[in-house]
Amino acid sequence: MPLSSSPGLLPMTTQRGTLRVAVIDRDAALLKVLGKRFDAAGWEHRVLPGGAPVEDLVAMKLNALVVDITLLGPEEGWSFIGRVSEALPELALVVCTSSPTVAQRVRGLRAGADDWIGKPCHPEEVIARIEAIVRRRRRARPEIDSGPVVIGELEIRQDQFQAFVAGEALDLTRREFELLNTLADAAGKVLEREEIYRRVWGYEMAHGDRSVDVFVRKLRSKIQKHSPEWNYIHTHFGIGYRFEAVGEDQPVAATTAPAAVPAPAADETIEIVEAEWSEPAAV
Repeated sequence: MPLSSSPGLLPMTTQRGTLRVAVIDRDAALLKVLGKRFDAAGWEHRVLPGGAPVEDLVAMKLNALVVDITLLGPEEGWSFIGRVSEALPELALVVCTSSPTVAQRVRGLRAGADDWIGKPCHPEEVIARIEAIVRRRRRARPEIDSGPVVIGELEIRQDQFQAFVAGEALDLTRREFELLNTLADAAGKVLEREEIYRRVWGYEMAHGDRSVDVFVRKLRSKIQKHSPEWNYIHTHFGIGYRFEAVGEDQPVAATTAPAAVPAPAADETIEIVEAEWSEPAAV
Protein backbone atom coordinates (compact mmCIF):
# COMPACT_ATOMS: atom_id res chain seq x y z
CA MET A 1 0.00 0.00 0.00
CA PRO A 2 1.19 3.56 -0.56
CA LEU A 3 2.33 5.74 2.26
CA SER A 4 -0.56 7.47 3.92
CA SER A 5 -1.24 10.56 5.98
CA SER A 6 -3.61 8.45 8.08
CA PRO A 7 -2.66 7.37 11.61
CA GLY A 8 -1.50 3.91 12.15
CA LEU A 9 -1.48 0.33 13.05
CA LEU A 10 0.84 -1.50 15.38
CA PRO A 11 3.83 -3.29 13.86
CA MET A 12 3.76 -6.80 12.40
CA THR A 13 6.46 -9.43 12.72
CA THR A 14 8.66 -9.84 9.65
CA GLN A 15 11.95 -11.48 8.79
CA ARG A 16 13.58 -8.11 8.16
CA GLY A 17 12.47 -6.82 11.53
CA THR A 18 9.57 -4.68 12.63
CA LEU A 19 9.99 -0.93 12.33
CA ARG A 20 7.70 2.07 12.49
CA VAL A 21 8.59 4.91 10.15
CA ALA A 22 7.24 8.39 9.46
CA VAL A 23 8.16 10.49 6.43
CA ILE A 24 7.97 14.26 6.02
CA ASP A 25 7.99 14.78 2.26
CA ARG A 26 5.75 15.85 -0.63
CA ASP A 27 7.48 14.01 -3.47
CA ALA A 28 4.55 11.86 -4.64
CA ALA A 29 6.70 9.57 -6.78
CA LEU A 30 9.19 8.90 -3.97
CA LEU A 31 6.44 8.37 -1.41
CA LYS A 32 4.69 5.85 -3.66
CA VAL A 33 7.84 3.79 -4.20
CA LEU A 34 8.91 4.05 -0.56
CA GLY A 35 5.46 2.93 0.53
CA LYS A 36 5.69 -0.22 -1.58
CA ARG A 37 9.17 -1.02 -0.24
CA PHE A 38 8.11 -0.37 3.36
CA ASP A 39 5.13 -2.70 2.88
CA ALA A 40 7.40 -5.37 1.40
CA ALA A 41 9.65 -5.08 4.46
CA GLY A 42 6.63 -5.33 6.76
CA TRP A 43 7.17 -1.85 8.20
CA GLU A 44 4.35 0.39 9.41
CA HIS A 45 4.49 3.87 7.95
CA ARG A 46 2.79 7.22 7.59
CA VAL A 47 3.34 10.59 5.96
CA LEU A 48 3.39 13.74 8.06
CA PRO A 49 2.39 17.06 6.44
CA GLY A 50 5.11 18.99 8.26
CA GLY A 51 7.20 19.22 11.39
CA ALA A 52 5.01 17.52 14.02
CA PRO A 53 5.36 18.50 17.69
CA VAL A 54 7.88 16.36 19.54
CA GLU A 55 5.21 15.01 21.90
CA ASP A 56 3.26 13.72 18.88
CA LEU A 57 6.36 11.94 17.59
CA VAL A 58 6.84 10.36 21.01
CA ALA A 59 3.24 9.10 20.96
CA MET A 60 3.76 7.54 17.53
CA LYS A 61 6.45 5.23 18.96
CA LEU A 62 8.61 5.70 15.89
CA ASN A 63 11.81 3.85 15.12
CA ALA A 64 12.77 6.18 12.27
CA LEU A 65 11.92 9.54 10.75
CA VAL A 66 12.81 10.53 7.18
CA VAL A 67 12.52 14.27 6.60
CA ASP A 68 13.03 16.71 3.73
CA ILE A 69 13.98 19.77 5.76
CA THR A 70 13.38 22.12 2.81
CA LEU A 71 9.67 21.74 3.58
CA LEU A 72 10.13 23.21 7.05
CA GLY A 73 11.64 26.56 6.16
CA PRO A 74 15.22 27.90 6.02
CA GLU A 75 15.89 27.84 9.78
CA GLU A 76 13.02 25.78 11.18
CA GLY A 77 14.45 22.64 9.56
CA TRP A 78 17.66 22.84 11.58
CA SER A 79 15.75 23.69 14.76
CA PHE A 80 13.38 20.75 14.17
CA ILE A 81 16.27 18.30 13.80
CA GLY A 82 17.81 19.58 17.02
CA ARG A 83 14.59 19.28 19.02
CA VAL A 84 13.77 15.81 17.73
CA SER A 85 17.26 14.37 18.20
CA GLU A 86 17.46 15.72 21.74
CA ALA A 87 14.02 14.46 22.75
CA LEU A 88 14.25 11.09 20.95
CA PRO A 89 17.88 9.90 21.08
CA GLU A 90 16.85 6.36 20.01
CA LEU A 91 15.14 7.60 16.83
CA ALA A 92 16.87 7.02 13.49
CA LEU A 93 16.71 10.51 11.97
CA VAL A 94 17.49 10.61 8.24
CA VAL A 95 17.44 13.79 6.15
CA CYS A 96 16.54 13.22 2.51
CA THR A 97 16.59 16.32 0.30
CA SER A 98 17.60 17.48 -3.18
CA SER A 99 21.10 18.72 -4.05
CA PRO A 100 22.47 19.25 -0.54
CA THR A 101 25.74 21.10 -0.22
CA VAL A 102 28.60 19.88 1.94
CA ALA A 103 27.88 22.72 4.36
CA GLN A 104 24.25 21.63 4.67
CA ARG A 105 25.20 18.01 5.29
CA VAL A 106 27.69 19.00 7.97
CA ARG A 107 25.23 21.35 9.66
CA GLY A 108 22.49 18.72 9.62
CA LEU A 109 24.70 15.99 11.07
CA ARG A 110 25.96 18.33 13.77
CA ALA A 111 22.38 19.40 14.55
CA GLY A 112 21.48 15.79 15.32
CA ALA A 113 20.68 13.98 12.07
CA ASP A 114 22.03 10.42 11.86
CA ASP A 115 22.39 10.36 8.09
CA TRP A 116 21.81 12.46 4.99
CA ILE A 117 20.67 11.24 1.58
CA GLY A 118 20.60 13.36 -1.53
CA LYS A 119 17.71 13.15 -3.99
CA PRO A 120 17.16 11.48 -6.35
CA CYS A 121 17.79 8.35 -4.32
CA HIS A 122 16.95 4.67 -4.49
CA PRO A 123 14.34 3.51 -1.93
CA GLU A 124 16.46 0.49 -1.01
CA GLU A 125 19.22 2.88 0.03
CA VAL A 126 16.78 4.71 2.31
CA ILE A 127 15.71 1.41 3.87
CA ALA A 128 19.31 0.18 4.22
CA ARG A 129 20.42 3.39 5.92
CA ILE A 130 17.49 3.24 8.36
CA GLU A 131 18.29 -0.40 9.15
CA ALA A 132 21.95 0.44 9.69
CA ILE A 133 21.16 3.19 12.19
CA VAL A 134 18.65 1.05 14.09
CA ARG A 135 21.12 -1.84 14.13
CA ARG A 136 23.84 0.36 15.64
CA ARG A 137 21.40 1.67 18.26
CA ARG A 138 20.46 -1.86 19.30
CA ARG A 139 24.07 -3.01 19.52
CA ALA A 140 24.93 -0.07 21.76
CA ARG A 141 21.92 -0.67 24.01
CA PRO A 142 22.51 -3.14 26.87
CA GLU A 143 20.18 -6.11 26.81
CA ILE A 144 17.92 -6.21 29.85
CA ASP A 145 15.98 -9.37 30.51
CA SER A 146 13.23 -8.26 32.83
CA GLY A 147 11.51 -11.65 32.63
CA PRO A 148 7.77 -12.26 32.48
CA VAL A 149 5.28 -10.14 34.43
CA VAL A 150 3.03 -12.28 36.65
CA ILE A 151 -0.20 -10.73 37.96
CA GLY A 152 -2.78 -13.00 39.54
CA GLU A 153 -3.02 -16.03 37.26
CA LEU A 154 -1.87 -13.99 34.29
CA GLU A 155 1.68 -14.12 32.92
CA ILE A 156 2.74 -11.47 30.40
CA ARG A 157 5.84 -12.12 28.30
CA GLN A 158 6.74 -8.89 26.57
CA ASP A 159 9.56 -10.44 24.54
CA GLN A 160 7.11 -12.88 22.96
CA PHE A 161 4.12 -10.51 22.70
CA GLN A 162 2.12 -13.21 24.47
CA ALA A 163 0.08 -13.64 27.62
CA PHE A 164 -0.50 -16.96 29.37
CA VAL A 165 -2.76 -18.47 32.04
CA ALA A 166 -1.50 -21.73 33.58
CA GLY A 167 0.90 -22.10 30.67
CA GLU A 168 -1.84 -21.76 28.07
CA ALA A 169 -1.45 -18.87 25.64
CA LEU A 170 -4.28 -16.38 25.25
CA ASP A 171 -5.34 -15.85 21.65
CA LEU A 172 -4.64 -12.11 21.57
CA THR A 173 -4.22 -9.89 18.55
CA ARG A 174 -1.24 -7.55 18.50
CA ARG A 175 -3.49 -4.62 19.40
CA GLU A 176 -5.04 -6.52 22.31
CA PHE A 177 -1.61 -7.45 23.63
CA GLU A 178 -0.44 -3.82 23.43
CA LEU A 179 -3.55 -2.80 25.34
CA LEU A 180 -2.95 -5.43 28.02
CA ASN A 181 0.72 -4.50 28.32
CA THR A 182 -0.11 -0.78 28.58
CA LEU A 183 -2.65 -1.37 31.35
CA ALA A 184 -0.36 -3.78 33.21
CA ASP A 185 2.57 -1.33 33.05
CA ALA A 186 0.40 1.15 34.95
CA ALA A 187 -1.02 -1.46 37.36
CA GLY A 188 -2.99 0.14 40.17
CA LYS A 189 -3.36 3.47 38.37
CA VAL A 190 -6.36 4.77 36.46
CA LEU A 191 -5.54 5.51 32.83
CA GLU A 192 -7.88 7.82 30.97
CA ARG A 193 -9.25 6.55 27.66
CA GLU A 194 -7.41 9.28 25.78
CA GLU A 195 -4.11 8.30 27.36
CA ILE A 196 -4.68 4.62 26.59
CA TYR A 197 -5.45 5.52 22.99
CA ARG A 198 -2.28 7.60 22.64
CA ARG A 199 -0.12 4.81 24.06
CA VAL A 200 -1.67 1.93 22.10
CA TRP A 201 -2.84 3.51 18.86
CA GLY A 202 -0.07 6.11 18.75
CA TYR A 203 -2.07 9.28 18.10
CA GLU A 204 -4.87 11.42 19.50
CA MET A 205 -8.29 9.86 19.94
CA ALA A 206 -11.05 11.29 17.75
CA HIS A 207 -14.19 12.60 19.44
CA GLY A 208 -16.73 9.84 19.85
CA ASP A 209 -14.28 7.02 19.13
CA ARG A 210 -15.19 3.98 21.24
CA SER A 211 -12.28 1.76 20.15
CA VAL A 212 -10.76 1.63 23.64
CA ASP A 213 -14.03 0.40 25.17
CA VAL A 214 -14.53 -2.17 22.43
CA PHE A 215 -11.00 -3.57 22.72
CA VAL A 216 -11.18 -3.64 26.53
CA ARG A 217 -14.39 -5.68 26.26
CA LYS A 218 -12.72 -8.14 23.87
CA LEU A 219 -9.63 -8.41 26.06
CA ARG A 220 -11.68 -8.97 29.21
CA SER A 221 -13.66 -11.73 27.53
CA LYS A 222 -10.53 -13.59 26.43
CA ILE A 223 -8.86 -13.32 29.84
CA GLN A 224 -11.96 -14.33 31.82
CA LYS A 225 -12.41 -17.39 29.62
CA HIS A 226 -9.10 -18.76 30.96
CA SER A 227 -9.05 -17.08 34.38
CA PRO A 228 -12.72 -16.81 35.47
CA GLU A 229 -12.01 -16.40 39.19
CA TRP A 230 -10.03 -13.20 38.75
CA ASN A 231 -10.91 -9.69 37.61
CA TYR A 232 -8.11 -7.70 36.03
CA ILE A 233 -9.49 -4.66 34.18
CA HIS A 234 -11.71 -2.37 36.23
CA THR A 235 -13.83 0.40 34.75
CA HIS A 236 -13.82 3.94 36.11
CA PHE A 237 -16.94 5.30 34.47
CA GLY A 238 -16.47 8.51 32.56
CA ILE A 239 -12.69 8.32 33.02
CA GLY A 240 -10.97 5.13 31.89
CA TYR A 241 -9.61 1.84 33.22
CA ARG A 242 -7.43 0.47 36.01
CA PHE A 243 -5.49 -2.80 35.91
CA GLU A 244 -5.36 -4.79 39.14
CA ALA A 245 -5.67 -8.52 39.82
CA VAL A 246 -8.56 -9.10 42.22
CA GLY A 247 -9.80 -12.59 43.10
CA GLU A 248 -13.47 -13.41 43.51
CA ASP A 249 -13.09 -13.53 47.31
CA GLN A 250 -11.46 -10.09 47.42
CA PRO A 251 -13.36 -6.79 47.41
CA VAL A 252 -12.96 -4.61 44.34
CA ALA A 253 -12.11 -0.97 44.95
CA ALA A 254 -15.01 1.36 44.24
CA THR A 255 -14.96 2.88 40.81
CA THR A 256 -15.87 6.44 39.99
CA ALA A 257 -19.57 6.90 39.40
CA PRO A 258 -20.76 8.01 35.97
CA ALA A 259 -20.60 11.76 35.45
CA ALA A 260 -23.67 12.43 33.32
CA VAL A 261 -22.51 10.00 30.64
CA PRO A 262 -25.67 8.49 29.15
CA ALA A 263 -25.57 4.84 28.12
CA PRO A 264 -26.28 4.18 24.43
CA ALA A 265 -29.80 3.11 23.60
CA ALA A 266 -30.35 -0.56 22.75
CA ASP A 267 -30.84 0.23 19.09
CA GLU A 268 -28.08 2.82 18.90
CA THR A 269 -25.26 2.07 16.50
CA ILE A 270 -21.83 3.09 17.74
CA GLU A 271 -19.32 3.91 15.07
CA ILE A 272 -15.85 2.58 15.83
CA VAL A 273 -12.95 4.45 14.32
CA GLU A 274 -10.08 2.03 13.62
CA ALA A 275 -7.65 4.02 11.47
CA GLU A 276 -4.64 2.21 10.03
CA TRP A 277 -1.15 3.52 9.30
CA SER A 278 -1.20 2.26 5.76
CA GLU A 279 -4.70 3.39 4.87
CA PRO A 280 -4.76 5.51 1.64
CA ALA A 281 -5.22 9.18 2.34
CA ALA A 282 -8.42 10.84 1.21
CA VAL A 283 -7.97 13.03 -1.85
